[in-house]
Amino acid sequence: MSAGFPVPVTHISSRDNALVKDLRKLSQDNTAYRKQQRVWLEGDHLCRAALARGLKPVLAVFSESFWPQAPVNCVQAAIKNIVISDALLHDISGLESPAHMGFVIDLPPAGDLLPAAASVILDRVQDAGNVGSILRSAAAFGFGQIIALKGTAALWSPKVLRAGMGAHFALRLVEGVEPDALAALSVPIIVTSSHHGSLLHQQKLPMPSAWAMGHEGQGVSDDLMARASLKVRIDQPGGEESLNVAAAAAICLYASAIAQR
Repeated sequence: MSAGFPVPVTHISSRDNALVKDLRKLSQDNTAYRKQQRVWLEGDHLCRAALARGLKPVLAVFSESFWPQAPVNCVQAAIKNIVISDALLHDISGLESPAHMGFVIDLPPAGDLLPAAASVILDRVQDAGNVGSILRSAAAFGFGQIIALKGTAALWSPKVLRAGMGAHFALRLVEGVEPDALAALSVPIIVTSSHHGSLLHQQKLPMPSAWAMGHEGQGVSDDLMARASLKVRIDQPGGEESLNVAAAAAICLYASAIAQR
């Protein structure tokens, strides 16, 4: 039960409250996190994933109906707890079926690009679901750095966060990167193409490396293609012309991971 803990609790009922307005922006605006330097994590799964990685939320937000049964570790985790009406949380949420709780965390500081890290380069990948899925694959298969070139979906946007399912907290995220900055990489860049390069399963894949995943319609840019040390294509015996970028990323990152065993 949530009662009896010394963490400060504030009850809010007005939709015009300044904090509620900030939460609404964080939940519904893809780039509000950049201005506020804070991130809204909605739902038990994302909140627990953040705690598992040692993050301390600035605020924990609970609906009135859920507050009496809120998990002790979540109640005690934040600097301050906020309890709001169920209707108000529904108004804040960007989901059709809002969760009963959420955390606000400080936006992790942007790190410098690590030249030798196993990485995934996102070249103008714009679909939030694809970006989040690629982040999950990167975390699962040991690619700890995400390099998002300009034009890629905002990495900490609400939709990417939900699609990432907690992978954000296991990765070094570098976004808004200019293509010229890739010259600093000391690991080889590998690009995928539907029509060019050798078949993936026939290649000796370098590790660590930086896999480049391109725009859903246009693929990898010519500039990035020219920087590649290796170009590969995924064999598709079923005859499809191309794969979804997130599916292609999962296949390629898995291939790299098992090649080292």
